Amino acid sequence: MIRWPLCCATMVCHSAMAQDNERLMTKTQDCAVVPLLSVRQQQALARDGFLLLTGAIPPETLPALQALFDRSVLPAEQWPVPRGHDWRHALLDLEPAIQTLCRLPLLLAAAGALIGERFFLAQVEGREPLGGGGHQLLHRDFCGQRPGDTAQVLVFLDDYGPANGATRLVPASHRPASAADASTATLGSGAGGSTPVPDEAEAAAIQLSGKAGDALIFDADLLHAASRNHSGARRRTLLLSYQSEALYAQHLQTAALRQVRMDCRERFEPVVS
Repeated sequence: MIRWPLCCATMVCHSAMAQDNERLMTKTQDCAVVPLLSVRQQQALARDGFLLLTGAIPPETLPALQALFDRSVLPAEQWPVPRGHDWRHALLDLEPAIQTLCRLPLLLAAAGALIGERFFLAQVEGREPLGGGGHQLLHRDFCGQRPGDTAQVLVFLDDYGPANGATRLVPASHRPASAADASTATLGSGAGGSTPVPDEAEAAAIQLSGKAGDALIFDADLLHAASRNHSGARRRTLLLSYQSEALYAQHLQTAALRQVRMDCRERFEPVVS
């Protein structure tokens, strides 16, 4: 069992089955300060389309999370839709420790700041590029119905950088700046990168480096990609997806194909600092 610090039990939630007139409840266990985003962080997230939260995951929980990832790896051919053979994929959405992690106050605050309305946890799975593999072309995961209605979070369980294929992204690429940009907004659709991205987009990309326990939150429309794991060093990550409540029916239509088994009916409210 992973023992989370007491302050990590703090969260703001609203049950989907609750009465409409029920007051929003804030549950706190022995924690005086709820770690929310600063105004500067919120502004950076809106402007750049991403925010790197260093040390977001309590370091004492990382060894157990790493072990849980390794126990939960499912061969590529056993997923409803086969996965790439140069990646490891972990099926762990029913694990209590993972569900707790997805509700860490800082992650919920970041997702709420990006989405801006009531939202839900739509998916969580583990991903790791194998040595020599993992390269992707820049792509967008795409929001569902409006800009900003889907927030993606990558939780890094190992140190990451250029050597082991860390994420690269294009700052501020989540919102077309002009009609011409909007006409190319679908470039790079899909992690396979079936549509080429303009050279200037790749030239504008930056590659992240950091430590195990960091978390990257980004708008689903942001151009991003994994890179090749040249060194073969471990780079386990958890990919979390939060979506606006308006996307729930759409989410249910594809949940089985994405091997989503968890109950996604809980609702979260964005917290205004």
